[in-house]
Amino acid sequence: MRVLTTLFAGLLLTACVQKAKEEKPEPETVVKDTPVAEEWQVLFDGSSFDGWHVYGGGNIDDAWKLIDGAMVLQTDTHRTDGNRFNMVTDGEFTNFVLQLDWRVSSGANSGVMWGVVEIDSLPEPYHTGPEIQVLDNIDHPDAKNGTSHQAGSLYDMVSPNQDVTKPVGEWNTYEITIDYSKNYGKVVLNGVEIVNFALGDEAWDTMVAESKFATWPAFGKTSTGKIALQDHGEPLEIAYRNIKIKEL
Repeated sequence: MRVLTTLFAGLLLTACVQKAKEEKPEPETVVKDTPVAEEWQVLFDGSSFDGWHVYGGGNIDDAWKLIDGAMVLQTDTHRTDGNRFNMVTDGEFTNFVLQLDWRVSSGANSGVMWGVVEIDSLPEPYHTGPEIQVLDNIDHPDAKNGTSHQAGSLYDMVSPNQDVTKPVGEWNTYEITIDYSKNYGKVVLNGVEIVNFALGDEAWDTMVAESKFATWPAFGKTSTGKIALQDHGEPLEIAYRNIKIKEL
């Protein structure tokens, strides 16, 4: 009898424990906050020139056209008066990643600049803004002036470590990182990192001092400025599309 009583008590205790487990609420699933996706700002969507203007003034449509979702510089239409039609953003940027596609015709020359400041006495954006070269490496004469003048270079200062440009007439893609907070810049061309450089320190000052810009008082002096697309002044075609920026 005592054995049966003990057995019954054990079974009763087990049942109570099982019931308690069943009645105990499951712990809430904790959903950790996921990082907010870094936002890209579209600078050119292919449908209008909103957010851009000609450096120093002038009508955009005197030279640049909207063709198949790209802004296309057709320079043979505006060389009688010697004017240039460099495009600059309305907004200013400091630390960022810039992505864009570019395409050149045979023998063409252009460039992407940052830190550009519009100053009445300086007629070109390259007087203030450093340039990432856009070039036909085969047929433009500047390509023969050293690799620091070829496509992808930090113009006249840092040469690309290899030439990964696509043939003339095909689209190339730049990803340009400018980060003064980390003293760092780099250029990725068609998925390959080809250039990196210091920004705003003694190494930068040395590069400038050893370049054609050594005596230019306003060159590279501002970390905040506009993005520019260069009209080099030749009767050739340059095209840009899919331009977007992510501020860091």
